Amino acid sequence: MDTDTLPPFVAQALDYLAQGWDIAQGWLLSPAAWSQFAILVVAYGLAVVVSRMAVPRIAKVLTPPADNQSALATARRFVLQFLPLLLPLIAFVLTGVGEQATRSIFGSGEVIAFGKRVFIFIAARIFVRDILKVPFLKLLGKYILIPVAALYAVGLLDNATLFLEDTRVQIGNIGFSLMAIVRGVIAGSILFWLGGWSNQQSADYIEQQEIRPSLRTLLIKAVEFLIFGAAFLLLMNIMGINLSALAVLGGAIGVGLGFGLQKIASNFISGVILLLEGQATVGDYVELDGGEQGKIVKMMARAAILETFDGRWVVVPNEDFITTRVINYSDSGSANRFEAPFSVTYETDINRVPDIVERAVATHKDVLSEPFPPDCELRGFGESGVDFACEFWVNGLDDGEHKYTSDILFLIWNALKDEGIEMPYPRRVIEIKGGMPGQD
Repeated sequence: MDTDTLPPFVAQALDYLAQGWDIAQGWLLSPAAWSQFAILVVAYGLAVVVSRMAVPRIAKVLTPPADNQSALATARRFVLQFLPLLLPLIAFVLTGVGEQATRSIFGSGEVIAFGKRVFIFIAARIFVRDILKVPFLKLLGKYILIPVAALYAVGLLDNATLFLEDTRVQIGNIGFSLMAIVRGVIAGSILFWLGGWSNQQSADYIEQQEIRPSLRTLLIKAVEFLIFGAAFLLLMNIMGINLSALAVLGGAIGVGLGFGLQKIASNFISGVILLLEGQATVGDYVELDGGEQGKIVKMMARAAILETFDGRWVVVPNEDFITTRVINYSDSGSANRFEAPFSVTYETDINRVPDIVERAVATHKDVLSEPFPPDCELRGFGESGVDFACEFWVNGLDDGEHKYTSDILFLIWNALKDEGIEMPYPRRVIEIKGGMPGQD
């Protein structure tokens, strides 16, 4: 067949097929090859027998009691996961012993070398199928590790590596090979997965420490920045990208975008100041000059998210917390004062009302005696009755899950009713001039 007219990759594939056929013919017609095939079969059979005998015994020794959560027990459980690899590893070792014998007798061991590579491929497949449990790592093993092991088993890994190294991509002054891209994808996936995992572990550890919530959030963000920054620099080094070229490019981009990103930089710095000062942190209920109010549920690099009592989320730039007036209803150690207005009829002995109401309001479980106990005040003389208001202090807000004013008004109503004190109805005096209609 004339391969000159075929596409290069087709011609290359046909060349590999021809080489494979020549190798297969040589093996089929060679007594040394047949002896090596026999050694592979015997080695695999012995590996099956040994693994079936050894795995149950090893598992029995390594398996700790179910209630044992010590570091040693955790390590033993970790080792137990790798027992499925025992079969291909034993076969690999036994085949290596047979390889030494065939090379000393026949001077060749290509068939056994191929068999050893096949056992490595089997081990990689078992590792991905039975041992890896994390979905991301399982996906990476399925589409990266197993294909690489397959190429290594058939002896094409070096050729594939050479092809990827020779194929280069140029972007401006930065050039890198396809192998660098492959290494970057693999290393980047692993590095940033490890970064996410270690960041979560660090965040969980910091959350357990008894430190100020705002400082805790700042530490979590700082650790996250350090972890992923280190992962990025390491990835650039693995890919072989010159960081000095990136520095020049980054400087040019920074100058070009600096004016357009002033607000973002301002919000980022404001967020750091907020976390350091701790004047507003996650869990606080705040009200800004612009009318935005709600509970802070998340503080990010650029903005904070407020959740209102009706379930809406309001995104507020961090800069607004620094440059405008902010009312924090939930500042640590503070209480809030509310008042419940009511009225009584003019026939009431109003001198009795304050004592009756204050005693009733003080029975509420959330009403505080400090900084001040409940205080019933006379507010004025209305058209229909005498107006009072009872001031009371609580730790919390009169909205959402708490209905303090409503509870207090119920207490006032019941207390006044028990004392025979009535609340007024609207009263109007109507004067009819000229007599009633229809009268002579």
